[in-house]
Amino acid sequence: MPYENKYLQLLSKEYSSVQEVSTELINLTAILNLPKGTEHFVSDIHGEYETFNHFLKNGSGVTKDKIDILFDDYSDEDKNTLAFFVYYPKQMIAKYQDLLDRISYKKFIRNKLLELITLCNHLSQKYTKSKVRKILPEAFNYIIQELLYEDRHLSDKSEYYNSILDAIFLTKREKNFLIELSYLAQRLTIDRLHIVGDIFDRGPGAHLVMNKIQKYHSVDIEWGNHDIIWMGAASGSRLSICNVLRNSAKYNTLDTLEEGYAISLMPLAQFALKFYNDDPCDVFMPSTGVITDIDKALLTAKMHKAITIMQFKLEKSLSDRNPHFGLQDRLLLDKINHQDKTITIDGKTYPLKDSNFPTINTDNPFELLPEEINVLNQLKRAFLNSDLLQTHIKQLFNIGQMYLIYNDNLLFHGCIPLNEQGNFLEFEVDEKLYKGRKLFDKLDQKIRTSYLNRYSPNNAEKDYFVYLWLGAKSPLFGKDAMKTFERYFIDNYEVRKENENPYFTLRENESILKNIYKEFGIKWNKSKIINGHVPTDVSQGGNPLKANGRIYAIDGGMSKQYKEKINIGGYTLVSDSYKLFLISHDRFDSKEKLIKSEKDIINLVQAEEINTKREYIYNTDKGKRIETEIQDLYKLLGAYRTGLIKENKSK
Repeated sequence: MPYENKYLQLLSKEYSSVQEVSTELINLTAILNLPKGTEHFVSDIHGEYETFNHFLKNGSGVTKDKIDILFDDYSDEDKNTLAFFVYYPKQMIAKYQDLLDRISYKKFIRNKLLELITLCNHLSQKYTKSKVRKILPEAFNYIIQELLYEDRHLSDKSEYYNSILDAIFLTKREKNFLIELSYLAQRLTIDRLHIVGDIFDRGPGAHLVMNKIQKYHSVDIEWGNHDIIWMGAASGSRLSICNVLRNSAKYNTLDTLEEGYAISLMPLAQFALKFYNDDPCDVFMPSTGVITDIDKALLTAKMHKAITIMQFKLEKSLSDRNPHFGLQDRLLLDKINHQDKTITIDGKTYPLKDSNFPTINTDNPFELLPEEINVLNQLKRAFLNSDLLQTHIKQLFNIGQMYLIYNDNLLFHGCIPLNEQGNFLEFEVDEKLYKGRKLFDKLDQKIRTSYLNRYSPNNAEKDYFVYLWLGAKSPLFGKDAMKTFERYFIDNYEVRKENENPYFTLRENESILKNIYKEFGIKWNKSKIINGHVPTDVSQGGNPLKANGRIYAIDGGMSKQYKEKINIGGYTLVSDSYKLFLISHDRFDSKEKLIKSEKDIINLVQAEEINTKREYIYNTDKGKRIETEIQDLYKLLGAYRTGLIKENKSK
């Protein structure tokens, strides 16, 4: 087969002899028989960087569990102290430097080094020595290898072991060494991180979360609706930009844009002061509880109102360009009765909570003012030219997708759009109807095309970002309509109500769920569906474990905006080689508070599913890839031994 021979010729450039092929075959076969790495699932971070960072540091309680097993004769206080040296080594060093005298401190730190070496040794058992060696810090690579793989309890090694530690203290490198061991423990605890959507909005630190993700060793993202609208903004969609700014103003997180992404909001601020200077904009005040800077809050409210009206105007052209989006009922500016300060929707008239609309032309309510066009154009340039934002959004595209099937589990943020009968909803894209998995794939392709063409003036695909944000058949939104206007201006629950897609109730129906499993090619007796998007509050009777244990809904309200509604701080899911377990977390306050008390937030296992047998790499997607490599290498080995390809022993 000519094609196969060409492939083997290419492969021979990497493995140029029988010896090299044989060595790699032995290595790969050994890797297949290592335990499966630990997977960590989080969702709906919503800019809460400190909470997210803490979950990464403590592995959702996995690190503490390992410490409890390894140091079972320690007191709870001593176990907690060691755990916090793993989570926050720099702060813990400073804390104990102040608490202890010099001699006691040196002895204490030496013990912590020994404990961390023991912990890292245990955590490294799931990995080959080669992999561990590659992730060790360059400055301490050799030393850590020696300490990890030598038994200090052997009499002929004890002096050697202690001499290394003595040298570390003599050269005053114990702090740096301890910090690197702590980071190594964090790194070894979690093999793969899955973020099931919604990194952005509500909280103040989305840019910090993205910085962290960029540096993380192994991570994927299943986009959420709050991610997709930022991706649209970075792709030059003016309507996406309006939504991003509106959300940021609403939650008082404009600093993320101005300070985090260096996007100037001065044009919007100047416009807002010109048209809304005498308007209190009460309806648009930031919804962040206590306001400490009233002048800043008042300006934010004016900007909030200004960009919201621009959004409503732009929605008309979006609908006109895409009648198949079905957004005609969202066009409400022409339904306002300006004289009596009411609005008529579906034959019913409602009073308006705010009726000051200086930028709306009553004869042509969807017409943008020249000043609005100028503001929007300046904002578009700022979003397109923000280096950090573009870097982060490019990363979202590189490691993200609409859904992911990983180790037989199906991950997506929102829903599978269904009708009332449980059939997949059809949606038109490029004059063709798509549904189910093909709809996910097509929408994924459309927005990737849009981002690649973000600087083009003819970028029609950018409208799909907005549809994914608010469309009735969007897998990321999962509701029949986004009632933005009604929520701001009408004090009536019924007209503001947004109905969830039938998926959220019908997923409990076994026959419908089996159809979803079949559509995505996952295994009924093994696979799980992992969602975020809809917060689950156990205190109100909610259950994150659904469909007889086949669906895990892991949005537990990490966002502080849910503090008054949901009494926990989030759910995470962990899958190791023995089991799959769902964890609820107490609400994260601050790392300073935790470090002071050395008591972690409460991590309670809400559900646990034990594997029938321990899982090894050969059970995983990685194992399948390795087995394919092994097959190819055996073909190359045969080609060498039959003379089909010559060895290059001089390489």
